[in-house]
Amino acid sequence: MKNYSLFLVLIFSLSGNVYAQNENEVMAKRIADEIMQHSQAYENLRVLCKKVGPRLSGSANALKAVNETAQMLRQAGADSVYLQPCMVTHWVRGNVENCIATTVQGKQLKLRATALGNSLSNPKGGVRASVVEVKNYDELVALGEKGIKGKIVFYNNPMNPTYINTFRAYGESGIYRRSGPSRAAKLGAVAVLVRSLSSTIDSFPHTGATVYNDSFPKIPAMAISTMDAEWLSREIAAKQVRSMFVQTSCEMLPDVLSYNVVGVLKGRDIPGEYITVGGHLDSWDLAEGANDDGTGCVQSIEIMRSFKALSLRPKRSIHVVMFMNEENGGGGGHAYRDSARTGVGKPIFALESDAGGFTPRAIHFELPEENILKLKAWEPLFRPYGVYELSAGGGGSDISPLKELETTLAGLSPDSQRYFYIHHAATDVFEAVSKRELELGAVNMAILTWLVSEYGL
Repeated sequence: MKNYSLFLVLIFSLSGNVYAQNENEVMAKRIADEIMQHSQAYENLRVLCKKVGPRLSGSANALKAVNETAQMLRQAGADSVYLQPCMVTHWVRGNVENCIATTVQGKQLKLRATALGNSLSNPKGGVRASVVEVKNYDELVALGEKGIKGKIVFYNNPMNPTYINTFRAYGESGIYRRSGPSRAAKLGAVAVLVRSLSSTIDSFPHTGATVYNDSFPKIPAMAISTMDAEWLSREIAAKQVRSMFVQTSCEMLPDVLSYNVVGVLKGRDIPGEYITVGGHLDSWDLAEGANDDGTGCVQSIEIMRSFKALSLRPKRSIHVVMFMNEENGGGGGHAYRDSARTGVGKPIFALESDAGGFTPRAIHFELPEENILKLKAWEPLFRPYGVYELSAGGGGSDISPLKELETTLAGLSPDSQRYFYIHHAATDVFEAVSKRELELGAVNMAILTWLVSEYGL
């Protein structure tokens, strides 16, 4: 009789698990069907890209984007919407950008180049000097002050094409954009050129933030297109470049007040615990910021809209956040953390979409491996919608400050093969986004948000 009782307990337990799984499959399909048939994400993205446009922190367009997305959240049915103040970087590119190579024959060729974000302009009239190419910091150090002083340093470090994970290649090559100007200035360089961080050969320069070291001169820094980087490298090797001329008109102004945009859907049972989902609202000034990160913003708003359309009231509260100042300062993420630290409630989970609006492939969690193994039971719920893997990895930079509050972080990981064709370049426009891929990302984010709200982690 004892064994029979244990058998019944096991049967009922398994039956309960099967029922819960079936119930979750039904809910996942309800959410997916709603988004794939009635999503407003693509139209919201059109408004953000075409009506607002580039949204560099501190600009008039950034404030315009704040107001537009607040209205989108209200229309999506948020219980409340508020603007969260944050101080943000105010860097201005200016209207002068010249990068001109002069050959030994006296021929001049203007390279396709753009100033790196947060870089400063050079002395009035520009800088003309000989150019030296380095592939990495070892070569820079080997040349030393003797080989660098008074020259323009050209960092030519291509993104590694053998890495299928293009973000890995971006991370390795990105160090020359971030700290390359200061490393060169330490040895006496007068300006820096950086090969654009792109996984293709094209004619578009890709900007991105650089970080000066206050101990060394703040020399001008520009990114040149990969096509021009290839040309310049060949010409330097053939000793055909007499000099380079670099001229920018960038300016760093005092920080200004801006806002994160927050929409709240109050939880039905545990409203004091909340889940944060979002993307960053600011973008670089070269294009419309469609994939970086308009897609993450509108996908997050779509979670709110779909839940309200289906009359779903999650167990825990949901905060949909449009973060400001991700690209060149991080002011929005830090302001949100500070508010969470002192405010009512506890942020138990944060999910960010900041890797483009391409087909979703995985969701990465900043969790110990034993916790990741428990999440594997949810993987079958995502496979019908393009995500085949719940695994260890990183969340986005806006939510990373929440680690101080012991919040679990996650990031949506779309297919990345085309992302660095457009990242931080003039090609990051609305037309580069697929409506269907965008919506599939929103589907997977919404399903995960619902599951974490109902079951925790």
